[in-house]
Amino acid sequence: MPPLVHHSRAPRALAVVSALGAIALILTGCSASPPAAENTAPVSGGTLTYASGDAEPTCLDPHVGGNYPQALVGTQFLESLVSRDSAGTIIPWLASSWTQSADGLAWDFTLRDTVTFTDGTPFDAAAVQANLAHVQDPKTGSSTGYLAVRKVVSTTVVSPTVVRLTLSEPDSALLESLSQPWLAMESPKALARSQDENCAAPVGTGPFEVASWVKQDAITLVRNDAYSSPPADAAHSGPAYLDSIVWRFIPDSASRYAALQSGAVDAIDNAQPDTIVQAEKSGSIRHLDAPRPGASNRIELNSSRAPFNDPLVREAFIRASDVDSAVSSLFQGTATRSFSALSSIEPLGVSRPDLFGYDPTAAGTLLDSAGWTGRDSAGYRTKDGVRLSVVFPVSTNQSIPAEQSLFEQVQATAKTVGFDVVLSPLDLSAWYTALGSNAYDAVSAPYTKVGPDVLRTLFDSAGIVPAPSGYFANHAQVNDPEVDAWLTEASQTADATRRAALYAQAQNRVLEGFYVLPLYDQQNHYLLSSVVSGIRAMPTVSTPTFYDAWLNR
Repeated sequence: MPPLVHHSRAPRALAVVSALGAIALILTGCSASPPAAENTAPVSGGTLTYASGDAEPTCLDPHVGGNYPQALVGTQFLESLVSRDSAGTIIPWLASSWTQSADGLAWDFTLRDTVTFTDGTPFDAAAVQANLAHVQDPKTGSSTGYLAVRKVVSTTVVSPTVVRLTLSEPDSALLESLSQPWLAMESPKALARSQDENCAAPVGTGPFEVASWVKQDAITLVRNDAYSSPPADAAHSGPAYLDSIVWRFIPDSASRYAALQSGAVDAIDNAQPDTIVQAEKSGSIRHLDAPRPGASNRIELNSSRAPFNDPLVREAFIRASDVDSAVSSLFQGTATRSFSALSSIEPLGVSRPDLFGYDPTAAGTLLDSAGWTGRDSAGYRTKDGVRLSVVFPVSTNQSIPAEQSLFEQVQATAKTVGFDVVLSPLDLSAWYTALGSNAYDAVSAPYTKVGPDVLRTLFDSAGIVPAPSGYFANHAQVNDPEVDAWLTEASQTADATRRAALYAQAQNRVLEGFYVLPLYDQQNHYLLSSVVSGIRAMPTVSTPTFYDAWLNR
């Protein structure tokens, strides 16, 4: 969590991130558990306390909206039709198998036949039908899930254990989409409640269930003793080892880390670079690095309005931004500079370091060519008496301190060339409002989605039109018919080679058009007490799962 001016340039060489390298990253980061504690035999019982630095969700139902904090906690009590293993292969979960029609317009999913939701409701084809209807109902206000299943036009209960999804056109990313927690299965009986009731305690089939939620304090999850549906790559079967999880919200990073050090909590997320360095030296705290799939962290430049409707100005801003130095100094080796629109764990990502070097002299020349030749009393560039300003709203709920400092360094280096970058810290609601009213020139909006089809979400012109929730994802407002055509064909073709080539064309057009300034992978750094074993990050969207976790106290 959620618009053609193309700057014609000579073709440049492209570099595609190798699938082998991406798989290695997944194996060493996203899916690997930290080293086990000394006692390697799992122990049942106990309460694990987790402290999150992400914003507390306003609703625990990930169908509503669809943001990462919902996915973090929802992973513990909700499950999806399919999952993904460490090599990126889609594997069974609540669906045991699936088949696709020859024309790609119908998918039949065979479901596990002994699974029940924690309120006793059977998991069956009618439940899948109810869930997709819930996501697609405008009243639900879904954004992430809604955008992922836009091609699903109907569902049919073929039998209690077989459900058919009928599509408007083939969707090569359907299984990837269905693996995500924003499309997890919930009890139809629970979905029939009011949205407020369902937001407070969604009912799933997972290894834990929501016992209580004291807002601005903690969510308490308790073990589902009847659990029987782990994904195909889980380390054990049957119920979870832990009795319960207390899910706390501690926004301040120093306080989170202090709580981990003291033993008040057992695991934390959103670990900051300095604390990661400290933890790795401590010997008593372990680090799980799990970069997210989908898009890289990037600054998107709004091409629908001045000044970034001029590709020369977009390129000038990118040349004027010293991202390399900022990443190196602020992240202390915990993040690597990206030159791609996609995460480094996406095998089809195109990396273009040739486009994103810091060159203030070239930036100045570009601004001269674009007519920004004047200077006002503060030293900023002007054109026809108008200052070269960049309105940059920053979500205080989503940005980590190091990232906020990076934005300030971009602001400082761009100023030397003549850009007035106006950083506007906003809470999440005001930030969404600024985007929805097109009141921004630049924005950094993380978007997590399994697989390269995230490019269609972010750069197809259809993404300029808001979802029912009001959110839209094409914040660069790329409106290029060729990009649309390439992404559409890529989403329809079953030919893997053709799909890769189409995604490469689209990425190169976006990168060469300077619509985005890549920064680094979306960061997921978890720090774990040495008493915790068995935690891994799901190879879907890199959320932690505590199903296999146990405590060695």
